[in-house]
Amino acid sequence: MLDLHGFGDQLLQGASITIQLALCSLLVGLILGLLGASAKLSNIKPLQWIANLYTTIIRGVPELLTVLIIYFGATTVLMAIASQFGYQEYIEIGPFAAGVTALGLTFGAYATEVFRGALQAIPKGQHEAAIALGMQPRRKFFRIILPQVWRVALPGIGNLFLVLLKDTALVSVVGLEDIMRKANVAVSNTKEPFLFYLVAAFMYLALTIVSMAVVHFLEKRASRGLTRG
Repeated sequence: MLDLHGFGDQLLQGASITIQLALCSLLVGLILGLLGASAKLSNIKPLQWIANLYTTIIRGVPELLTVLIIYFGATTVLMAIASQFGYQEYIEIGPFAAGVTALGLTFGAYATEVFRGALQAIPKGQHEAAIALGMQPRRKFFRIILPQVWRVALPGIGNLFLVLLKDTALVSVVGLEDIMRKANVAVSNTKEPFLFYLVAAFMYLALTIVSMAVVHFLEKRASRGLTRG
């Protein structure tokens, strides 16, 4: 039996935090990705510039630096804004919120390009048919366009989520009690780095395998009724 010196429960708690962080970041990233893709494909130039600036900056900065900038910089920005309204209490951004923000921004920047390609892959006839049926733009998007975009974008989004899942380890540097942080604490107490880093590696691998299975299931479900050539 593998002896984890009483840190087994701690590592499981870390896995729970890692999953929560990944799912929350995924939700934020999907919203930002759809908004970014819509902005890039719009006819409004300022929206195109904002979306291009967002994806260029976020994709050009290492994820670790993004985490550190959000964690240490967001507090300063919020304090400056609050002081303008006479609020002088200290405002602190927690590691989880900073991680969700940083990873969500990063995921959204890459997802923007995935969704942009998926939106462009939808035949124009689909838009014309929805208009011919008298659908309002909002109804057309959610009933006709979005389901097809989801099917086309899902493989790319799935791959991005697997990267996101591993990037959650970066948030441990600002004190988030995830798998990596728990493993570091165990190593510092037991002086057995190989054991605990190997266990952490297997935990990330297990989460990746489960995620791949879920993505495969979603791809099959999204492709139901699709005629393949």
